[in-house]
Amino acid sequence: MWNPFRKKETRQTLEELLINGNTTTTDLSKEEVLQIPAVSACVDLICNTVASMPILLYSESTGNVKPVDDERIKFLNDDTGDALDGFQFKRALVEDYLLMGAGYALINRTRNNVRSLNYVENTYVAINKNADPVFKTSQFHVNGVFYREWEFIKLLRKTKDGVTGQGIIKDNNTLFSVAYNTMLYEQTMVKTGGNKKGFLKSEGRLSADAIAELKLAWNNLYKNNTESVVVLNNGMDFKESSNTSVELQLDQHKNTNADQICKLFLVPPRILSGEATDDEYNNWIKICILPICSALECALNKDLLLPTEQEKLYFNFDLNEAIKGDIEKRYKAYEIATKNGILQIDEIRFKENYPPLGLNFIKMGLQDVLYNPDTKEIYTPNTNATAKMGEQGVQPQDPGGAVPPKDKTSKVVNM
Repeated sequence: MWNPFRKKETRQTLEELLINGNTTTTDLSKEEVLQIPAVSACVDLICNTVASMPILLYSESTGNVKPVDDERIKFLNDDTGDALDGFQFKRALVEDYLLMGAGYALINRTRNNVRSLNYVENTYVAINKNADPVFKTSQFHVNGVFYREWEFIKLLRKTKDGVTGQGIIKDNNTLFSVAYNTMLYEQTMVKTGGNKKGFLKSEGRLSADAIAELKLAWNNLYKNNTESVVVLNNGMDFKESSNTSVELQLDQHKNTNADQICKLFLVPPRILSGEATDDEYNNWIKICILPICSALECALNKDLLLPTEQEKLYFNFDLNEAIKGDIEKRYKAYEIATKNGILQIDEIRFKENYPPLGLNFIKMGLQDVLYNPDTKEIYTPNTNATAKMGEQGVQPQDPGGAVPPKDKTSKVVNM
């Protein structure tokens, strides 16, 4: 008696044999997502750009802002006191921030002194949060060790509780799955050596031994390093399946997916290909890099500074490193800064890693007046006259040694 259920079961076995689906529909892991070329390129570009910029500590009191020489600057930029250096430390934090939504680092303190900054991979951190949506508290656990919230630097993306975040993988898992499965599909095509897909038709029902023998032969057919012949018994026929529209447009889909992934990371494809203009690069710095830098600055100000320091100290990225590539534009910017008294010559030479010249002056007026902010002295080279703010000016000497009349050359500077 014909049993439709048995026949359906046999048909499913043949389909399983011929169409070996290697695609995945579950949430992708961080490692799987980073196998997508567009994702890996965008993450590397963003992380390396942020990590290459030094972090400085500034003091702000009575309107005067100046950099501070502090041990924590060394931990952030050079030696963290842990296995990672400063560059890799910042890079790891930003990578977890982008993909997983949260980057964590333990602040190893002895009393109020920081001894090291220890990066902790996101997957090793377990967080217990209270149930109160208003007064939120949390506890950190790493390998069974209990830590308080203030002992960690927390770089968070789209956080609602101040301790966890939502990464770009969770936000856009469908797009990443499509791109990842496209790679698996292409890998399957390469593994099969380009053999055509098809279907087997059988006039009668196959026995279990026949199915097992056919599976083995068919598996060997789709291997590049083994036999490529399948002998079909009487009553078996192979029908080649035509390429679908997805197969015919595989390259187009790959390019489209890559462009969409670049949009997720706010990275123009022209930057990855090296064809971006200066305006495109600078706009990318503003819309992509600056928000990440601001997030890390806020995290450092909140967790790495003591409560008594937060009123007068703050961390800030030196963005000069991000725009340091074009020497002509950089020097033109320095020229404008010196003409307007924003930077001194030795400050510019310090930024360019040149030795100082001892020129502690700021240009004023028509570029022929020098002002010393330490001594409040004004020197006019073309008259060889020196004056001090609020005091009688020093009279210049003429070539014969005579002193000019006092009422014509002396002056008092009042400001």
